[in-house]
Amino acid sequence: MLMSSSKKLPLGILASGRGSNLQSILDASQSGQLDAQVAVVISDNIHAQALDRARKMGIPAVVCERSHFASKEAFEQSIVKELHRHHVELVCLAGFMRLIGKTLLTAYPHKILNIHPALLPAFPGLSAQSQALDYGVKVAGCTVHIVDDRVDHGPIILQSAVEVRDDDTVDALSARILEEEHRIYPQAIQLFAENRVRMEGRHIKLRSKGET
Repeated sequence: MLMSSSKKLPLGILASGRGSNLQSILDASQSGQLDAQVAVVISDNIHAQALDRARKMGIPAVVCERSHFASKEAFEQSIVKELHRHHVELVCLAGFMRLIGKTLLTAYPHKILNIHPALLPAFPGLSAQSQALDYGVKVAGCTVHIVDDRVDHGPIILQSAVEVRDDDTVDALSARILEEEHRIYPQAIQLFAENRVRMEGRHIKLRSKGET
């Protein structure tokens, strides 16, 4: 898979909560570090802080509540309609607390990204930081990956490691991992904006910058 882009890559952000990773993407775009711009923010939660972050930046903020739709397919069709309406080319999950289904995956094949607070394939699913502490690992971290039809399973784009300290709590470890999330998520998006991402099975290969 090759991404093509001769302009600012239009992003669609799906978020359910406070949107701190959304903010890191907005900041990177505004500062010129990211050759992409957020075209729309969509949430399944009308009270999501992510929506407020978008509105403050003049970005369309759309609510698609699951309870308003008869099926998951209809729910995802409404999201796809909004993404297409805003000409989105790359979808980024930023704390979106719903599993992505066939409708979205078919509309954006290999073009949906997620960030997970663990070094996948270790500790997929919820409470990854707590899982890591309970297991007694010495290194935790975060992973940006392409979304597929399994939970926290798709091909890995970038990872960043965080040392686990003897006196760590879930909150303390989560805070340090979040700092790395904010750093590497924009970096991963930039790889797509620069047309450098190539998929070979489960493996992500990076083209040299400017390579044709």
